[in-house]
Amino acid sequence: MGRVAWTRGAGPLVRFAEGFRRDLVKLGHPAGVAKQHVLLMGQLNRWLLAEELGVGDLTLAVAARFLATRRGRGQRRVPTLASLSPLFGYLRSQGVLPEPVRAETGREELLARYRAHLVDDRGLTASTVLRYERFARRFLAERATRMGVAVGFEGLAAADVHVFMLHAGVRLVVESAKREAADLRALLRFLYLSGAIATDLVSAMPPVAVWRGARLPATMTKSQVDTLLGSCDRSTPTGRRDYAILVLLARLGLRSGEVAALQLADIDWRAGEIVVRGKARRRDRLPLPVEVGEALAAYLAHDRQRCEHRTVILTRYAPPRPIHPSTITSVVYRACRRAGLDRVGGHRLRHALASELLRRGGDLTEIAQVLRHADLGTTSGYAKVDRVALRTVAHAWPGAGK
Repeated sequence: MGRVAWTRGAGPLVRFAEGFRRDLVKLGHPAGVAKQHVLLMGQLNRWLLAEELGVGDLTLAVAARFLATRRGRGQRRVPTLASLSPLFGYLRSQGVLPEPVRAETGREELLARYRAHLVDDRGLTASTVLRYERFARRFLAERATRMGVAVGFEGLAAADVHVFMLHAGVRLVVESAKREAADLRALLRFLYLSGAIATDLVSAMPPVAVWRGARLPATMTKSQVDTLLGSCDRSTPTGRRDYAILVLLARLGLRSGEVAALQLADIDWRAGEIVVRGKARRRDRLPLPVEVGEALAAYLAHDRQRCEHRTVILTRYAPPRPIHPSTITSVVYRACRRAGLDRVGGHRLRHALASELLRRGGDLTEIAQVLRHADLGTTSGYAKVDRVALRTVAHAWPGAGK
């Protein structure tokens, strides 16, 4: 990339331009993307010069004024503050901008301890920790505003729990209400164990009305799963990566978070085994099917970028970093669209594997071992999927033949 013209002029950011460009390239950004970042840096440089501001005056508020000025001039496609994040990060690394200061309020301190409890004591996955923490932040903030208290747990009583759950049952579908109940249960348990509240309010939570086993597990046929896998263009780097993700979901029944957590050291190529990092820090060693091994080998040999991260699946965009479980869900969505199938998530492939094992004669204990269910009752729901076998034990309804 040739030198951008503005870097030959004046302004508070000129002396940082070349170092910023090199840093972007080092992080893996393509030359064209790096050039766009430097051009945006030049526009900011000219605005700072006109406003008689130095680099030390650059804050998020000042950057927001810069972008608002561009919008005020009628410019289309004005970048957001997120577009300036790489520049702010670089300037902080050079010591010319301070690290962002975050006020440590009582609520933030409580949430920090809650996060540590979820990670250290309960051993939850990163995505579950994030979900619980987001709920706790929202719940405490809303209650603090409504009740006029500082943190949000002050004066919390069983009546508050009842009201919250009743409202959740009205505004949410059953599955979402169950999830919100789990989020609240985790928070209440922590508040009691940490001494923030004197009473264990978990026992005061009314249950969400749901009948276990009332529905058949949603699944897919073998031909649909094969069509989904066949939709990946394995002649491209993205296609090979997506195919590796899908076979892990479909052939081993991994959850999206387990695929994202898979480490290079978890694959034992000589023994033909793979270690799955499951819920609550559980480690399970499973056989590595040939199809899965070949898909992983093709991705690792040709497409995975070299970096300091040890997770197997990385993002395709620079800088390379571990993939997020939500991105894996997006991979499944795109595959469904290409295959002309109804959109499903990665968990549907897990259901499909259980149904196929059952169809081939596997018993529930074997399926529970493959899916790594802690409770056999969770697996028992799949018995309903084998409708052919169910017909052999079903009795005719009295009077149905009349």
